[in-house]
Amino acid sequence: MFRFTEFLSIPSLVAVSLFQLAAAVADGSTARRAFSVMERHCLSCHNDVDREGEFSLQTKQSFFESGFVEPGDAESSYLLHVVEFDGNEPPQMPQDAAPLSQADVDLFREWIAAGAPWPDGYRLTDTVVDNFDWWSLKPLERPPVPQFEHGSPEYYRIRTPIDAFIAKTLQEHDLPSAAEADEHTLIRRLSYDLTGLPPTPEEVRTFKNATGPRAFEELVDRLLASERYGERWARHWLDVVKYADTCGYDKDKLRPNAWPYRDYVIRSFNEDKPYDRFVEEQIAGDVLFPAEPDGILALGFIAAGPWDFIGHVEVPESRMDGKVARNLDRDDMVSNTLNTFCSVTIQCARCHNHKFDPFTQEHYYSLQSVFAAVDRAERPWDLSPEIQQKRFALAEELYAVKKTLQEHDRTVRKDGEPELPEAEARVVALKAAPATDEAVLAAAQARVSEILTRIVTPERKAKQEELLAVVTAVEEKLAELPEGNMIYSAATHFPPNVNFIPTKGRPRTVRVLHRGNVLQPLHEAIPGSIPLNAECDWHLPLPVEHSEGDRRAALARWITADDNPLTWRSIANRIWQHHFGKAIVTTPNDLGRMGQLPSHPDLLDWLAVEFRDNGRSFKKLHRTIVTSSTWRQASTHNPAAEKIDSGNRFLWRQNRRRLSAEELRDSVLSVSGRLSPDMGGPGYYLFELEKADHSPHYEYHKFNPDDPASHRRSIYRFIVRSQPDPFMTTLDCADSSQSTPRRTETFTPLQALALLNNGFTLAMARHFAARIETPSEDRTQQVQRAFELVTGRSAVDQELALLLQYSDRHGLSALCRLLFNLNQFIFVD
Repeated sequence: MFRFTEFLSIPSLVAVSLFQLAAAVADGSTARRAFSVMERHCLSCHNDVDREGEFSLQTKQSFFESGFVEPGDAESSYLLHVVEFDGNEPPQMPQDAAPLSQADVDLFREWIAAGAPWPDGYRLTDTVVDNFDWWSLKPLERPPVPQFEHGSPEYYRIRTPIDAFIAKTLQEHDLPSAAEADEHTLIRRLSYDLTGLPPTPEEVRTFKNATGPRAFEELVDRLLASERYGERWARHWLDVVKYADTCGYDKDKLRPNAWPYRDYVIRSFNEDKPYDRFVEEQIAGDVLFPAEPDGILALGFIAAGPWDFIGHVEVPESRMDGKVARNLDRDDMVSNTLNTFCSVTIQCARCHNHKFDPFTQEHYYSLQSVFAAVDRAERPWDLSPEIQQKRFALAEELYAVKKTLQEHDRTVRKDGEPELPEAEARVVALKAAPATDEAVLAAAQARVSEILTRIVTPERKAKQEELLAVVTAVEEKLAELPEGNMIYSAATHFPPNVNFIPTKGRPRTVRVLHRGNVLQPLHEAIPGSIPLNAECDWHLPLPVEHSEGDRRAALARWITADDNPLTWRSIANRIWQHHFGKAIVTTPNDLGRMGQLPSHPDLLDWLAVEFRDNGRSFKKLHRTIVTSSTWRQASTHNPAAEKIDSGNRFLWRQNRRRLSAEELRDSVLSVSGRLSPDMGGPGYYLFELEKADHSPHYEYHKFNPDDPASHRRSIYRFIVRSQPDPFMTTLDCADSSQSTPRRTETFTPLQALALLNNGFTLAMARHFAARIETPSEDRTQQVQRAFELVTGRSAVDQELALLLQYSDRHGLSALCRLLFNLNQFIFVD
């Protein structure tokens, strides 16, 4: 066997090829394992570029020049002392990271004691995972549906292929399935799953009284056809893509025209737009579908995340802060695209190769180059291309003239320096003084006038008037053009704003950045995607002369290709999650090695293929899931099953869940009789807006909850990143500054207090009381009606007696507040 000690002692081996060196290091030797530890824990700081602490261990020369190691003498080697725990102080290295394991420290000791062998020419590099043998990257094929013998237990009610896959797993773990839920539970569960709203008591009675074998399927079809369906499922999508109506960062400026994208998503779900079309519109709709409004509206996806106003507008792109802002902006576009559509954590490769998945910095920056010409800005979406081009041309002309005017003014004033600034400053100081002699002030002002008269020559004044006339003329031409409707979205053409200049479709040069540092650019990146196997060419198929839109179109087609297994597994997993409260892969944004393994891999593949090969229809997939016996199970507790599968990973029952923040708010509005059915348009405020022109203040405590404009569904509220709604946050609303593929579900006293005492619930309790307090009904009937509206069923005698007693003591309004806190209202069984 080849050993490094032999290599160092035999001169004839000095000429060994780099290939042989790599092979030598690739064996199981102590040196190879030591190098691997250094690559994983040390190289990110101590490399030939960064040289933190004036030390690099990337090459043999730089490593031994440091003097940190005494070959053959481990105890005298400084390297060992900085990584080893001495019993008192924690190790000095790795800095700001977990200490090395004792096994790694012992490995260093063994390597140094053996003479610290290091082949000439061998260079440490970032580790690259080149193993594509991972479940989510494997080709997607339809698995066979499990078959059951005639003697299978009766409690496995197999209505659909879904039930067969679930039953197979339950049998393997000796688990029964729960009985089917009752009709009341089913209609309430289905109504919330598909529309996010409670069924009315009348709808519950109709369903209970329905006869015929297709009663449940007809209910499913009716709810899927409701406009409320799109509002419900768009909320799930907007959570993932980080949608909000403000920019975030320091100033958190308003985005008054972000809402058309939100409405586009709602409409797309209601229209059951094929998923591949839905994806392609959001990445490159302006290129692939240029004649259709959705081709522009969908681009709100690329602009949905946070945006640094200061870094783009107040800082030029040539400065470091400007470069950082634009790098982070592209990072958000890349991560949002790959996280959302492929469930890949590509952002982990921004500063180094991905530590777990086979994606490198080269892949990451190739994706950045896809978005190299794109910025976030407002653009018209319902005007002809000719009008848009004319508006862009006039806006650019206006910007150029104003810039020339500024330069002219600076040139004029420069001739008056330093006397003019000093004279003007004196006038300002005299005006601010408590008591100023008028003659002294007049003299100071005369001095300013005298300087201006001298430096503003007739020629300069004529030039200024000429430029001002051009400004006026261009502004008048702009005012004559149709305004059109605007959307905040991905854009390459828009009016310049100080340092925020449009690319006009010319891609910026994107380079691979050493450690993600904009001040350490390496070679230029070429537009690409990510590899799905070891043999594939991950570069996008683009001609030499191509537009920036061609890059996005090529990426969109790569994502929606039939043979991209990540896309179809990702969306099938997301849809499943919102019907069961838990996904098959419980890390919906990460199907890689840092994520969780699927609980039912064959079922996930079957769902993905079924979705891909049968119209890419969300509504078909919903129908397949909710008509299964698995979905229809009761959420009843089973102690024996609990001992085997306490987390219900294998779905021996349905999962009980708490209503989301939006569902709770909308349900309160609904039972109170105040929910407005109006759809679309600008979002309503749940705050008083102050100081909107600079750094907006969002004053929630000043808002009047009785404002009828705020009684629409929660998806239409104006969402603020920096100051989220306190009431909705208490109820675990999504954080719009980050992708939220699954909501946190907490249970805290603050939630109960909010549902009892928040201004919104107090106002709705009054409206609820007014709704049920009708002269034609006595108090018993009123209380029974209130309970039925909240729970969907009649109160039994004991419940009714307690509620009547409470109502008599505290009044109907207080009773309504109590009903808002019932578990039967807050939870879905």
